[in-house]
Amino acid sequence: MIALYIVLAIVAVILLFVWITYNSLVKLKIRVDEAWSDITVQLKRRYDLIPNLVNTVKGYAKHESTVFEKVTEARANALNAQGQGVKETAAAENQFEGALKSLFAVAESYPDLKASQNFQELQAELVDTEDKVMAARRLYNGSARDLNIKIQTFPNNVFAGMLGFTQREFFEVENVAEVEKPVDVQF
Repeated sequence: MIALYIVLAIVAVILLFVWITYNSLVKLKIRVDEAWSDITVQLKRRYDLIPNLVNTVKGYAKHESTVFEKVTEARANALNAQGQGVKETAAAENQFEGALKSLFAVAESYPDLKASQNFQELQAELVDTEDKVMAARRLYNGSARDLNIKIQTFPNNVFAGMLGFTQREFFEVENVAEVEKPVDVQF
């Protein structure tokens, strides 16, 4: 009879552990999903802002059509990449940021444009949006890190796979050397 109680106690402890582990993994997964949602909201805000910025610059720099085409194409690629995964979205974002640098380089050549109130407001909005995107990326990567640690540590790793939890990719910049170079954009 005592052996039965011991077996039941062991089973109860295992079930309790699985229950607690499952709930903590669910919480972390939801945090990662929420953080990813924050990234997509901020990226959408940026994508909505860019056409206004492009149109403002277009009015001053009519002969720079290739730059505008690249920005428009990069924006479309970035919008299409949403929902395809972290790696695809990050790659499209890197291309989009490169196209934006070209747009700002064109803007440098037009002093009247740099002095335009509309352009300055759009630039301030873009800076604010970029800050929000960066914060959302940090939140996502922190949440993904916490989930990945929980999934990889013992004894959680024994149950995480059986319960259907998988590790998440980090939202990373592809070309670190490109990011580490200082950007020389003057307005």
